[in-house]
Order: sequence, then structure tokens, then C-alpha cells
Amino acid sequence: MKKILICSIMMMGALTSCNSFLDIHPDDTFTNTPAYWSNTDNLDNQCNTFLNNYLGYGNGSSYGWFYFKALSDDQVDFTDNNWTFTNVVASSADWKSAYETVRHANYVLTGLAKSSLSYDAKATYEGIAKLNRAWTYYQLVRQYGDVPFINTVVNTDDEEILYGPRINRDVVMDSVLNDLNYAAEHITQKNKQRFTADMALAMKADVALYEGTYCKYRTVADNAGKGPDLTRAQRFLNECADACTKLMTKDYHLNASYKGNYNSTDLSKNPEMIFYKPYSKGKLTHSTINYTMNTSGTNGMTKDAFDAYLFLDGKPKATTSLATNDAATLNANNQYGIEAQLAVRDKRLSETIDPVLAFKGHAYQRAGTHAFTSTTGYAVSKYDNTTELTIDERNNNNRQYTDCPIFWLSVVYLDYAEAKAELGTITQTDLDNSINKLQIRAGLPGIQLAPAADPANNMGVSNLLWEIRRARRCELMFDNWTRYWDLIRWHQLHLIDSEQHPNVYLGANISNVPNPEVDVNSNGYMIGSNTLNQVRRFDKKYYFYPIPTGQITLSNLTQNPGW
Repeated sequence: MKKILICSIMMMGALTSCNSFLDIHPDDTFTNTPAYWSNTDNLDNQCNTFLNNYLGYGNGSSYGWFYFKALSDDQVDFTDNNWTFTNVVASSADWKSAYETVRHANYVLTGLAKSSLSYDAKATYEGIAKLNRAWTYYQLVRQYGDVPFINTVVNTDDEEILYGPRINRDVVMDSVLNDLNYAAEHITQKNKQRFTADMALAMKADVALYEGTYCKYRTVADNAGKGPDLTRAQRFLNECADACTKLMTKDYHLNASYKGNYNSTDLSKNPEMIFYKPYSKGKLTHSTINYTMNTSGTNGMTKDAFDAYLFLDGKPKATTSLATNDAATLNANNQYGIEAQLAVRDKRLSETIDPVLAFKGHAYQRAGTHAFTSTTGYAVSKYDNTTELTIDERNNNNRQYTDCPIFWLSVVYLDYAEAKAELGTITQTDLDNSINKLQIRAGLPGIQLAPAADPANNMGVSNLLWEIRRARRCELMFDNWTRYWDLIRWHQLHLIDSEQHPNVYLGANISNVPNPEVDVNSNGYMIGSNTLNQVRRFDKKYYFYPIPTGQITLSNLTQNPGW
């Protein structure tokens, strides 16, 4: 099965010129003939190019969407912890590549109108094009808010479209939902390495949850004049719950191993997977594992994230009866370990970070690899595979070939529980049939409808929503850029302000380390590398990226507030 997507990605060299061609010459007489669009090989080639937008662990030495997206309260980046943008930029690859994908999707849809294929065959390809147009507009709206909306192939004389205004982001997101519904109803292929109806449902669940909660919690002051819209929020949350329900009745099951979802060389038999990106030794590889052991430094887990993990009695640090001393202790190998802490916590914690701290003066070698340090002492291990990959394969860029999950059942369970809780319709059965299955795998008691209060709840939400959000954070730690966008949709982006919330820059407790070579605060907690003099201050303008000035000049677009 792996060869299918690998071949698709290897064809990108040939298709790159085709993509550039699509951007410049959409009406070429050869590629735009009915015969061309009636050939399924041609359509497969056109649609396979969309696969490149799902970065997974990245390609070669490039970064992916797991581990590397460190701007949140979960990680301290070893190079730069400031906001993605602090100044207005002239151009943005995010903007440019997104509209290239939109154009490609529209090109495919326009071509299919000329095809002589059967209705069902055309509908599958139309579903794939619409799914990817929806995914791209979703990314644009998350980043920029109101954006120009184009749903047709634009020619050079279509000035009203080319130089059109930004469209209300709510209108764009309505179109996104329509496209995803079409995809979920019409795509017929079943391969989990390709686009399927189930993938469309999983994507719809994520998108609808984002939109529902974003519209519930947004404010006029912070979100470009758009305040809460509870009717809209309810509609999208119901769409999310419906998509999840459909997937939860299908033949997907939790994988026995949490870490096995992230470090497997073959996800084809993993019962959780809905859509994944396969890698292959010597053909398509990545570097994520090696970057987690980078000798120049690695993006460590924050104290804030570490403290989010429950103890095995199901209680948080403030109320547990289990031992809470988090100071690392010296072992026989002259390493400072946290095994005792991990032994009494949510099992996902020990499958996510190393049992030994890694910091200057006490670099760590994970299973024979080169010595490395972490910005916070806590080092990320959840993506590593110490049994199937050799030390050399783990120790170098462009040598790892572990598969990457993109949409999987755990996320569906989390989406469902949150949507139902936000709607106020959740039952204990709902919890037990979804999120509590993840809690059990983590060695924890299930979440109850009326959980006890946690003094750490700083989001102004119910105890139940707080626990559901905690479970989401711990389950998806460092995954798929999830945490940053969760904070955006919950209207909680201020939580990554390092002045207001210093724990987002702190790391492990190394109070037992005499004369440490790293900075520590008065309580012995490591101050994240490169953060001592770097303050990350929240400004409401950060809820949106700045519109590139080049686009404003060309199209007379308006700029986002504050930029």
C-alpha cells in the first residue's frame, strides 16, 4: 500500500511544471480538452498534487506540522519564541501557495464539466477538488480572517475577481462546509493514503468544531468587529457531532499503543487511521526524529504543559493525593531523571518525553544517539522509534521513514466530546463512548459529567469543558499545529503571553542540580533557553496574520486590525 502515495509524491517533479503551468496558462488547448478530462490517469495526476499540502513529518530535511510548530504554551523553541509575525510582510508563502491550490482545485472542477466520464466517476474527482479547496480556504480564514473568495478559474481579463475585495470569513466558511459535505457524500475511493469520504468527514469534524467554537467565543474588540454568533456556533457544532457520529459507527478502533500512532514504520494496519502519510526507506523520508535530538538544541516541553497531565488517581497537581515533588533526581549514570514523576502520571506523558532530562552540563543520549539538550530539560521522544530504525537512521536528516497520522480516531473522539459539551447536550454515555476511551488507554479514570474543580482552570469555562480541553491537549501534544489554533478558537491566545503566564517559558525542576549551567528561577525551575531576555507579549492583533502588503498594493485589500 505504501507505494501508492510514494509514487504520487515522486511524480511531483514532473507535476511541478504542470502546477506552474496551471497558474499561468489555464486554458491551454491540450490540457483543457474534453478528452484530457475524460482520462482517469490524467485526473489522478491532477488530484494527487493536492497530497503535497499534507506535510505530516515533512519531506527530506524540511519541517512538518508535528513538533516544529512550537508557538504555544506547550513548547519553548530553541531559536525564536516570538510571534509568527511581528511586522507586516511584503509577501507570504502561506498566502501565495494557498491561492495556487485554490486555482488548481477550480481548474480541475472546470475541466470536469467537460468530461465524458460517468456521473459517479466525475463526482469522486469533484469531491477531491472541493475537499482540497475547502481545506485551503479553512487555512486562509484561520490565518487572515476575511479573504478574497474565488470559486472559478480566473483569467487575466477577469479584473473584478482578480482585484476583488476580502469576503466576510463567515461566508467563506459556509462555502467550506458545503464543499466538505459534497466530498463526504461523493468520494468513493477507500485507500487511507488517498482522499476518501471518511477523510472528508474527519476534516469536516475538525473544521466545524473550529468554526463553532470560534464563533461562540470571538469578540467584537479582538476579532475584526465580529462578535459571538451563537446560532451559527450551534449549527457548526451540530455538524461536527454529526460527522463524528458517522465515523464512530464505522470500523475504526483505538490502537493499543498511544505512541504507536506516531512512531510506526507502517500505519496501514493501525485501526485508528483514517488518513495517513506513508514514508518509505530510501524513497520518501523525513527528519523529525533527528530534529528532536538536534545537537544545536531541541524544542522542549514547558512546565505549563507538564503540569497539565493528570495523576493516575484522575486528579490534577493541586488536588491529587499522590506524590507531587517534581524535582529531578540524580541516578547512577550521573543523569537527572524524572522516572518517579512519570510513574504516577497520565501514561501519555512517559510516552511523550524522555525519562531523563537533557540540558547544558547534562546532555542526554537517547538509546545510543548523539548527545543533545532541550530548551526546558524536558525532551520530546514520542516520535522516535528505537527498535526498527538504526542509530544512523535516527541520527541524521532525511533518513527517517516512520509514517505520519493526519486524521485518526483519537481526534474524532476529542472533537465529538467537545462539540457535545459546547452544545450542552452531552451525556455520560457520550463521554464513555468517546473521550473516556482515550482516558482509559492513558491509565486514567474516565471524565464524569460533573468533575471536581481544578484551581488551575484559567479559561473561564465549566469544569467539564476544562477537563475535555485538558484531555485534548495531552492527547495531541506537539501534534499537527493543534494547540495554537485551539487557543485561537477558544479566544485564549493571551495564555501564551510570557509575562502574564511565566510557566510557558519555564521547564523542569532542577533544584537538586548543584551550580547548574542553565538559568533557573527562585524555585529551581529551568528558564527556557533563549527566553531570559525575550518577552512574548500578547496583542489582540495576533489573532490574525497581517495581509501581505504586496496583495494590498495589487488588489486594494484592507489590512487586518492593528497591523
